[in-house]
Amino acid sequence: MQITTFAGIDIGSYEVGMKIFELSPRKGMKEIDYIRYNIELGKDTYASGKIGNELLEELCGVLLDFQRIMREYQVDAYRVCATSAIRETRDVLLILDKIRVRTGLEVEVLSNSEQRFLGYKSIASTEAAFQSMIQNSTAIVDVGGGSIQISLFDKDALVTTQNLRIGALRIRERLAEVESRTTHFASVLNEMIGNELRSFKRLYLKERKLENIILTGDYVSQFFRRHAREGLAAVLSREEFMELYQKATSLTSTQMAAHLGLPMEHVSLILPSLVLYHRFIEDTGAESIWLPGHNLSDGLAYDYGEKKKILKSPHNFENDIVEAAKNISKRYQSSKSHIAGTEYLALTIFDRMKGIHGMGKRERLLLQIAVILHDCGKYINMSRTAECSYSIIMATEIIGLSHREREIIANAVRFNTREFASFEEVTFASGLERLDYLLIAKISAILRVANAMDRSHKQKFKNVKVTLKEKERELVVLVDTVEDISLERGLFSDKAEFFETVFSIRPVIRQKKQL
Repeated sequence: MQITTFAGIDIGSYEVGMKIFELSPRKGMKEIDYIRYNIELGKDTYASGKIGNELLEELCGVLLDFQRIMREYQVDAYRVCATSAIRETRDVLLILDKIRVRTGLEVEVLSNSEQRFLGYKSIASTEAAFQSMIQNSTAIVDVGGGSIQISLFDKDALVTTQNLRIGALRIRERLAEVESRTTHFASVLNEMIGNELRSFKRLYLKERKLENIILTGDYVSQFFRRHAREGLAAVLSREEFMELYQKATSLTSTQMAAHLGLPMEHVSLILPSLVLYHRFIEDTGAESIWLPGHNLSDGLAYDYGEKKKILKSPHNFENDIVEAAKNISKRYQSSKSHIAGTEYLALTIFDRMKGIHGMGKRERLLLQIAVILHDCGKYINMSRTAECSYSIIMATEIIGLSHREREIIANAVRFNTREFASFEEVTFASGLERLDYLLIAKISAILRVANAMDRSHKQKFKNVKVTLKEKERELVVLVDTVEDISLERGLFSDKAEFFETVFSIRPVIRQKKQL
């Protein structure tokens, strides 16, 4: 049986951790070691936007030790990822270069949406329990050092995900002075956190009744899991959670450190996390609390195993990205029928032209998201739809997409109705490269043609058949309709011209003869 040894390294806000796994098709994921080192990178970042040289040298030393351990385990593959502690620094590129020169490791800085998506994948690695739970109304509450992510699921679909900048380490640093002046620090924390959570509840929960909450985050999970029922994952009732919360908050820092077997510096991060969890559970009325005990390193391993087809998940993660986009579209009141029709046309064109456009499965997903979101700007300004759609996409987190991918989608949507700009104009003040520019052009060209075929938003075309005639350099769109399509024909030629410029294929509309 082929076994792959994989190491996932997580450079977090208050510690660097490495988990080593054995991955195999028959036995799945098996954790064989977990090494963690306390280093509060986030303390510098959140206070000054920089990481001091001393801390950076310490980090490089830890990563060199991790490399030695990986060699001892004869690791086949690894992935090193950094989150908000490095992402939010002013000199990210300099830090990454120093780490590369000192250790030889290429560190990948995850966007928040990528980080949370991988964390969510780590939860899904316990397949059966996760799949069963998200059939009903469920929230994943992921407390990190810099922020808290709340993702809502219902009927096996992602409803929404939102990031609140009230992580455990950020809260501790902001309230350090207050803590020394009060004996009711938990109440102060509760007051600060309450306002943020009330806003989330008003905007996204409304009358929704949550049945389950999945809690993730270091250290706090350890406390609750020690007292939870035996099983695949730790599960607590609402009453059990509240009882243990009262017990935890009654302990002194010294008592809690002894109880959990943690150093004192870690204990100061537990109370903010506890209050965050407690407040959310209290406000939502959830009856079942699940503590799977996984972190980003588990997600890195699961993601690797899935991509290499070592592991197979019954859950469709790509569909979660699509559902998140559809919920954004719904929030801005886009026409559901127009989006569905345009999506079908765009994806059909994409599939028929695989041998021409050179794009893959991921690019198909980006096209699909661009179609779903291309009209959301009408909610803001109907005369500047494309620009407003661009701004909405750039300002809205879409779980599972990187910042680069979101920027590609936003630009493709922006050029849906306006003249395509030069490489210099598109990439000015962005991290996009030439290949990204070409991808934007390809996605925008397909979006333009698909959108033009439903310009009236009446879905006139039924039973559309798309045929690629390479010899004639034509993409024939055969439509079955008895309606007048003069508007669509008239507006199609302009879109067809840009499509031909990009792909050297001329799209043409042909109407099926009616008997």
